[in-house]
Amino acid sequence: MPKEELKVLRERMEKVIEHLKGEFLAIRTGRAHPGLVSDIKVDYYGAPTPIKQIATISVPEGRQIAISPFDRSALKLVEKAILASSLGVTPQNDGEIIRINLPELTRERRVELTKLVGKYAEESRIALRNLRRDSNETLKKMEKNSEISEDELKKYTKDVQDVTDEFIKKVDEILKAKEKEIMEE
Repeated sequence: MPKEELKVLRERMEKVIEHLKGEFLAIRTGRAHPGLVSDIKVDYYGAPTPIKQIATISVPEGRQIAISPFDRSALKLVEKAILASSLGVTPQNDGEIIRINLPELTRERRVELTKLVGKYAEESRIALRNLRRDSNETLKKMEKNSEISEDELKKYTKDVQDVTDEFIKKVDEILKAKEKEIMEE
């Protein structure tokens, strides 16, 4: 039973890491990436739909994103959604494709983005620590219900801490890589 708890803990912590990676994908670093626009919601036939579901997103050049909707009538809707997003860029609509040219990031903007990724990383660390707390509480209940011994509780609590440390280290590595990417000129 405690081994099952460790397995569940590991799976839930993996989800925290995946969520962090997703958050980081949406942060602009001066290089074009489909992830910058793929989850922007478009009001498509009355339903908020991510751009990735109604268009092909490509990166023809280092600082340009091209969006080609499957349905040409969605061009204006996609353009409107991009303008309303927090991306801070103006799309160019040529009647078939929407092009987004990403400007060079200023030093101040790079510092702001570094602070933002640090905030996201700290939120992930907090989520990991909350998962650790939940697992430890589950283990204490098992010990209280005589499902495991006191020695086993100590052993599994240490295992939970080891898993938590491993995932916090992953968060730190992902953060360091993203900060480096942001600060590259």
